[in-house]
Amino acid sequence: MTTTLTHTPHRLGPLAERLGAILTARGIDPDAATTQEPPSEPVTALELADARIPARYRSALADHLQVTAWTEAIAAAGRPGPSGAPGIAEGPSLLIAGPTGTGKTHQAYGAIRTLLAAGVRLRWEAVTAADLYARLRPRSGHDAERDLQALARCPLLLLDDLGAAKTSEWTEELTYRLINHRYEHLRPTLITTNLPTADLRTALGDRIASRLAEMTQRVILTGPDRRRHRPQT
Repeated sequence: MTTTLTHTPHRLGPLAERLGAILTARGIDPDAATTQEPPSEPVTALELADARIPARYRSALADHLQVTAWTEAIAAAGRPGPSGAPGIAEGPSLLIAGPTGTGKTHQAYGAIRTLLAAGVRLRWEAVTAADLYARLRPRSGHDAERDLQALARCPLLLLDDLGAAKTSEWTEELTYRLINHRYEHLRPTLITTNLPTADLRTALGDRIASRLAEMTQRVILTGPDRRRHRPQT
């Protein structure tokens, strides 16, 4: 059975009636004018990215000189696409190290937002080391190998809090495979860690530390924990 829906006419207010009379006088159908949707504004890549970025970092700004220099180098190395905008292909990686609360993740997300705001065509992924291991842990019905390869091949990867999660032979091998693939293919990688540079080898193993030493530029952040020392208002 087909049901026909009808709308009961409703009385227009004086202002709406006046507007309708003006439109009619100008040869414009008032009904068409009131139902026509305004043209939609194009959604920018930065707006799309902000939907994926954690709420705390959606207005992150990369203002460290070494981080901004890295974004400029990545943008300059991009290959022009069909629209003429540069797209990430190959380039250096960045390791942002420092104590807890010094703004490492803020700078990393700020770098991604800076590239997008500059018009760089960018496919990116972001994951903490702890979430990486949870995500790739073997379980029924989940293709962990496919997930690993997607992260390894992504044009830009943010690997947050490397070295903070509990390690094992399995996590070390997984981290090695991810880092080694990106090392061999010169895929730009943003890495943050709380570990001092001297402790990376002990925590991650010689193979990973050696590749990080060659593939990354180092940024060392210092200062108090900003989460505990908030400005007084």
